[in-house]
Amino acid sequence: MIEGIAYIILSVSIVFFSFKRLLRYLHVYQQDEYKSLRFAKWIFGTNSFDKKTSIFILAVDITVLAANFYENIIPLWIAGLICAGILIYMGRKEVDPRINAKKKLVMTHRASRVFGIAFLIACAMGVGAASLQIPIYLVVAVQLIPATLMLANMLLMPYENYVQKRIIKEAKENLRLIVPATIGITGSFGKTSVKHMLGHILKINSSVAFTPGTVNTLMGVSRIIREDLLPNTKYFIVEMGAYNRGSIEKMCNLAAPKMGIITALGEAHLERFKSLDNIAKAKFELAEAVIANGDGKIVVGENVLEREYAKEFISKHRDRFIICGFKESCDLRILSVNQSINGVTTEIEYMGQAYGLSSPLYGKAHGINMATAFAAAIQCGIEPEKIVLALHTLPSIQHRLAVIPNADGTTYIDDAYNSNQKGFENAMELLDMLGREKKGRRILISPGIIELGEKSYEVHRELGLKAAKCADVLIVIRADRLKGLGDGFKEGGAIENGKTLLAMDNFAEAVQWLRSNLRAPDVYLVENDLIDLTESKGLEL
Repeated sequence: MIEGIAYIILSVSIVFFSFKRLLRYLHVYQQDEYKSLRFAKWIFGTNSFDKKTSIFILAVDITVLAANFYENIIPLWIAGLICAGILIYMGRKEVDPRINAKKKLVMTHRASRVFGIAFLIACAMGVGAASLQIPIYLVVAVQLIPATLMLANMLLMPYENYVQKRIIKEAKENLRLIVPATIGITGSFGKTSVKHMLGHILKINSSVAFTPGTVNTLMGVSRIIREDLLPNTKYFIVEMGAYNRGSIEKMCNLAAPKMGIITALGEAHLERFKSLDNIAKAKFELAEAVIANGDGKIVVGENVLEREYAKEFISKHRDRFIICGFKESCDLRILSVNQSINGVTTEIEYMGQAYGLSSPLYGKAHGINMATAFAAAIQCGIEPEKIVLALHTLPSIQHRLAVIPNADGTTYIDDAYNSNQKGFENAMELLDMLGREKKGRRILISPGIIELGEKSYEVHRELGLKAAKCADVLIVIRADRLKGLGDGFKEGGAIENGKTLLAMDNFAEAVQWLRSNLRAPDVYLVENDLIDLTESKGLEL
């Protein structure tokens, strides 16, 4: 009788522990876009296996085996109850990522399906292991919990493919009924800012919709079309992210673009694409689609010409491109970009006419972004004078060089969504300018840029050298991964000049430091606030 009760208690504890632990792993799996190979690499790469629970259960196992070597001194049901207590205690200590996380776990329909099946499998394994009354089998069941997510996802794949095809089909039907002029925007950086600028300009006399935030995947765009696109929409601006070759082509097949914008080609996601030419080929899938869909234009930044593939493509279709940049050969020439305490001003020349563009935004990169948005808006038939007026009233773009004065006299520069070298440099220049203007310390907090591959050290060293000139305090998140940032800061003479270099494991530690050390009129910049997956060294289990 008592053995049966102990088994039930152990089984309940396994169910409780599996539920809490699965949520932690699902949080990472969701951020990894349900890619099992990447998820597995992350687990092995960060050593995110269960340690504490397994060690405790193994200790119970060894103790019982030692005590019962000659005779049964400790009944197995007692060992089971001790293991149950361990599982309940460790389960209670688990953080709930639905509540406590930088980027919270969102229980979408897909996440719920994956979690539900994985939970059933994990419970079956755990309860089955408990029935064998050998603690070592419980350890195996605990270690296999993340594998249940990958197994559940594999089992659900046929259904997920069906759901995705249905959503895409419904999105296409909605586009067929509404028939908006689709404008595709891609680029290694600047695409989200240009999207918001162009959307703001087109709202002057048209009904405009654009993908919100950083939504730039096929399924994200499909859901926006299916659920949010209104019948009177004249322009639909679609941000298109490239995560591999074919990503943009699929989005263009969904929403055929009448016009395209390629802001820039840089080293973002170089680790995935392996070369800058591969990045160019992926981004220029948008240009190919625009050319195939009619006589629309493609607006590009001059830096795309640095890639041989892009240069040759533009040369073959020169009449279809509008090149924006500083060189005399550009169709829209940028004469100057200036940053002041009041915002960014840009002088441009287009079709023999000079225009002065200004906005209340911060960061010199926005000068180039404004010029790009100007060229695109002209192609949509908006009068230049109206574009100039619209740019005067641009709202700040959340998490992209947003300057926020705090009540305590300090100033916060929020550039949390930036992830490219040029933007990083612009942000440091702004930190330098505002810090000198307000006569406060210039504090930079950053985990650097991810997915740079073999160029990571080189790029971060260059950023560190610039930080030595623009910051008084540099807080490097995950210094174990970003040695170049600290090396460049030291090499630039920062330490000799009395500046401070700090290394911290996560942003929570940096925030705690700010609470204890920040004082008016300090200015602090948060550059690229990474999601939990990329910031973390792994799960502490």
